Amino acid sequence: MYYDFSKPQRQSVKGIAIMFADTLQGIIRGLWAPILLVIYRFDWSKMYMLVFGLLFLLVLIGFIAYAKYINFTYFLDEEKQEFVIQKGVVTKNKITIQLDKIQQVNINQTVIQKLVGVFSVDIDTAGSNKKEASIRAVDNEVAIHLKNKLLSFEKNAIEMNADNMSVTASEPFLKIGILTLLKVGMTSNYGRSIALLIGFIGTLYGGFQDVVNSFEVDEEEVTGLVDRGLGYFSISFFLMAILIVVLLINLIRTVIKYFDYQMIIQRKALAITHGLFAKKNTLIKPGKVQITTYSQNFFQRKLNLFDLRLKQASSTDETESEGKNSNDIEVPGCSQTEKDAILQMILGNTPKIIKILEPNYRYIIKAIFLRVILPCTLFTGLGLFAFKVLQDYFPIMIIYIFLVGILVFFQFKNYRLMLSNDFITLKGNAWDVQHQIIEPFKIQGITTKQYLWHKRADVVHLTFHTAAGDLSFNFASYSDLKPWINYWLYEVERSNRNWM
Repeated sequence: MYYDFSKPQRQSVKGIAIMFADTLQGIIRGLWAPILLVIYRFDWSKMYMLVFGLLFLLVLIGFIAYAKYINFTYFLDEEKQEFVIQKGVVTKNKITIQLDKIQQVNINQTVIQKLVGVFSVDIDTAGSNKKEASIRAVDNEVAIHLKNKLLSFEKNAIEMNADNMSVTASEPFLKIGILTLLKVGMTSNYGRSIALLIGFIGTLYGGFQDVVNSFEVDEEEVTGLVDRGLGYFSISFFLMAILIVVLLINLIRTVIKYFDYQMIIQRKALAITHGLFAKKNTLIKPGKVQITTYSQNFFQRKLNLFDLRLKQASSTDETESEGKNSNDIEVPGCSQTEKDAILQMILGNTPKIIKILEPNYRYIIKAIFLRVILPCTLFTGLGLFAFKVLQDYFPIMIIYIFLVGILVFFQFKNYRLMLSNDFITLKGNAWDVQHQIIEPFKIQGITTKQYLWHKRADVVHLTFHTAAGDLSFNFASYSDLKPWINYWLYEVERSNRNWM
């Protein structure tokens, strides 16, 4: 079926419910404290006033949602090669997006949208630190055709054939089943899960303190009971419980986020869908991928699993402040064969290493000083001169030194810069050994930093600036890097290939 997006059109009528939910959610988030205060101090003998107030609020929100629906239109200006969105109830806004600047178009579905039966179309452009535009409620078929229409733009023409716009069913290029997701959940993202667990425990502890203060319970008595209760559990049992909780968090998060993960090739692009409750549908062009990253830890190596991540262009501010994750496309678990096939699809060729550069020994000296000597010295000083109670924990420093020493050793062992004529690969990390691949013609700039005391040692810090973020390799040999830097700069100057 052919869809004409050249005329202004509204979202699905079901979108009124989505806008109603969004408005209600915004009011609750902004006024939750006054609302709780009113409920706490409300005279329940005047229940009719509360009911009347709620009804009035719901009617007002419904009117606002309808006004948002009526005033929201979008259309495709094929003559100017622009996608235009007009919205606003009181203040009218017009968003104009050049088609050749569109970086990515995602089709997403939240729980509420799934209940209503609509999808959202989110448009990202290079250099933006947020969604450039979002259409919150369209039917699935409309969303798919609009996405393909926006991403089918070429420099001189747009395909107008309705058959080309249709999405043909094909066998998935990659499909990740439940068993693979369980393996991924058990072997990855330990740090993230531990952080979530610590935050959850901190929240529970804060709530516990609030309850103690609210009910005027003897805090010393409660603390004594807690301490005596913890005395019944051994350290090994506690660590085992932590491990189980971390694994459960990983498993649940991985299955919910990546459920029914499929990657399909459509017109030389990759269409990716996944999600249990919030369905996400993404279509990316391989040429727009700036950094291709794959990683593997010890357990994943035994299971022949790789975690693959495709990074696209983003703003510099977002890259530095948020780690540039919003535009990342992740493949949570693929085999060696599937990983090579995806790399072939994205890069067009498999990197063949010509030269491997190792960091200077000063790299490991700096790591030992910052991670072992400095923390242990500070901890010892505080224990000896400020907080005597810390002296009881001095033996723990032996375990800390042992574990961090192993971490620093493997990090130094894996830290390498692997070079070829067409690719630059930065290898690193101690546990999740990561390979980050960039193509020289996509480099936006190269920075070399050499301190005064590094000149005699011929040591330099190297940074590659790309549209998806910066990649650095420190304590490299300047003599070995200099001819390569000249070659990369030459490639950037002479290349006319489009990478945006």
